[in-house]
Amino acid sequence: MTTTGPRLEEITPANLDAALGIRVHSAQEHTVAPVVKSLAEAYVHPEVAWPRLIVDGDRPVGFLMAFLDIDWYEDGSVRRSGLWRLNIAAAEQGMGYGRFAVEAVARELRRRGTGQLYVSWHPGPDGPEDFYLGLGFRPNGERSGGQTVGVLELF
Repeated sequence: MTTTGPRLEEITPANLDAALGIRVHSAQEHTVAPVVKSLAEAYVHPEVAWPRLIVDGDRPVGFLMAFLDIDWYEDGSVRRSGLWRLNIAAAEQGMGYGRFAVEAVARELRRRGTGQLYVSWHPGPDGPEDFYLGLGFRPNGERSGGQTVGVLELF
């Protein structure tokens, strides 16, 4: 049976090179870290990182990494989950894979009983602000590492 439409795959030795090959448009490179950095962060934070390859048919089209139940302020006061990274291959942008990725993370967080999905984005003309706002994220007034923090209510 052939699977149609996009799906998420765990990162394995069999698809590692495909994940590492995901490249965003050159104008976007300053707004999102490359997949190799995300996988290094997932390696050193396995308790909170949820990296996945986005595949359509047999074609790798993107990469996402969620963060799960992190200590947001590193003082035990607030725990959050959300989208840590989203890299859609340059040639695959505008085809719905970014929306699919956000919806997939939302489903996973709902499954875990989480009511909000957080994301942060690089402000500016090359950043993904319009994309996230179009999906229903709302800035919450915070900044993280110079980025705008947004939240999507899941319930």
